[in-house]
Amino acid sequence: MELEVRHLRVLCAIADAGSLHGAARALGTSQPALTTQLRRIEHTLGGRLFSRERTGCVPTVLGRGVVGRARPLLAALNALVTETRAAAARSARGERLRIGSTASRAIPGWLRRLRERLPGTETELQVAVSATALLRQVAAGELDVAFVHEVEGCPLRVPPGLDVRTLVEREPQFVCLAADHPAARRPVVDLTDLAADQWMVDPSVDGEWEGLHRVLHAAGLNPRVLHGDYLTAAGLVATGEIVTLCQPTSRPRSDFAIRPLRGDPLGVRLLLAVRSGAYGGALAGVGADLESAYWEAASTSPPYQAWLENRGNYSHPSRPWVHPSGAAALRSVRPAPGAASP
Repeated sequence: MELEVRHLRVLCAIADAGSLHGAARALGTSQPALTTQLRRIEHTLGGRLFSRERTGCVPTVLGRGVVGRARPLLAALNALVTETRAAAARSARGERLRIGSTASRAIPGWLRRLRERLPGTETELQVAVSATALLRQVAAGELDVAFVHEVEGCPLRVPPGLDVRTLVEREPQFVCLAADHPAARRPVVDLTDLAADQWMVDPSVDGEWEGLHRVLHAAGLNPRVLHGDYLTAAGLVATGEIVTLCQPTSRPRSDFAIRPLRGDPLGVRLLLAVRSGAYGGALAGVGADLESAYWEAASTSPPYQAWLENRGNYSHPSRPWVHPSGAAALRSVRPAPGAASP
């Protein structure tokens, strides 16, 4: 007789029930039949696995070792069956790709590319201000993939079981100011040019307030800072009430300007997260699609294009960055080993 999966289930059932009678009832068989099967298993393995005592069946030293190794094998097999059935059900009703993202102008191009590459896939999008919340949803199986940003100096807490890859190592953060602001006349703005201005920041965005506070403090500035969302901020910028940080892919409007800051004092890292080992299948090309969409969005932003072309004049030479010509593929830089990112 060769040892089979059903034999491992028998051994675990006896260990769990603590008696042949209880195990037989759990397995839906008779106690004599189970006793015969146990003897055959013990004969195959060459040793006694359970000893009968007044209190029931107790695993021997050999039995504890076999049961201990059988449990993870059965758990892995059960997971395989569950996941395969779920995949088959998704296939029967059409594939579904659940995407989470913090705000980005790359999203429209990303979704367009996914639709073109996966015509039979239903794509769901959830945009949130909290990168941490999105990562938790991926870890919990509520999302398949999340595109998030990590503010420099404020590392995200990455749940266990996620693979996190970098799209852009360091994206500079620009400033948004009224079109008639004196500093808007220059291609690059010094923080000291904004010393008299009031700032606005969204405190619900992970790391945003901490990053801005650090940058202003380093520049010796202590301006008044309002808390608000960026939809409100856009209107207040246009009227000259405030200035605020913004993504470099943002496009200027007639009533406000987008400018890089001298020295690029604050940057973010753009990250793509999935559950460990999930890169493949429908997720095989999501990173490449996102990367293409990001640089497409960057190409439509004149301030960002100017920064890319004149980076040496605008920023500190030691700042790491990623140019589209050098970003052929996503690089795995941080599989999460524990509860927090490095």
